[in-house]
Amino acid sequence: MTTPITKGTLFLIPVPLAENAAQKSFTAYLGETINSIQTYIVENEKTARKFLKEAGIKTPQSELVVHDYGKHKRGNSMVPYFKELMTGKDVGLMSEAGCPGVADPGAEIVSEAHKRGIKVVPLVGPSSILLALMASGFNGQSFTFHGYLPIDKADRSKRIKELEQISEKNRQTQIFIETPFRNNHLFEDILKNTSAHTQLCVASNLTAEEEYVKTLPIALWRKERIDLHKKPTIFLLYKGN
Repeated sequence: MTTPITKGTLFLIPVPLAENAAQKSFTAYLGETINSIQTYIVENEKTARKFLKEAGIKTPQSELVVHDYGKHKRGNSMVPYFKELMTGKDVGLMSEAGCPGVADPGAEIVSEAHKRGIKVVPLVGPSSILLALMASGFNGQSFTFHGYLPIDKADRSKRIKELEQISEKNRQTQIFIETPFRNNHLFEDILKNTSAHTQLCVASNLTAEEEYVKTLPIALWRKERIDLHKKPTIFLLYKGN
């Protein structure tokens, strides 16, 4: 009678959100974990190898097996990504920034791992969404992350008004993002389409040396001049009753 092969474990490995933020991002346990793994599933091999080096990996890079899960590879067979896991080897999943699977395509890998009966272990690390929520002063017991708002200006304005109404009705924090080069447009649209007493938190360049987090009523934001162009930013909206 053959003994069934024990499947490996999929470790979800967070990476820094900003340059020079490695010391803030990597735990001792993460360092131990990456030094026990030789196979990784990543969005970008070049940056993944850089992150592993910063985290203190001792395994020679030439001995690592790195599976590319970039945007041009998605939709293909999942089988290659699970070859090592199905034969008992542990594998690390890495995002391009922050936590794998959170506003991140790695969620597809995690979902497939569960279907295959593979143990999934999330490691502690930075999430821009949670860091922004922590720093906002808004309701942390009820919140929703919406990802990107519509690109069309009319649709985006309508959506912002809807989120403000939802926040007031449910006393719920509304969280969303934009492509960094369109941040200033979104910021202006928020100011134009929300009431003076609604609260807005802008959290930009989290964990970076130039980190910026500020919460103000819309009325005061209208007097502020900030430049968010090409800066990774989280927007949080809250309107209490």
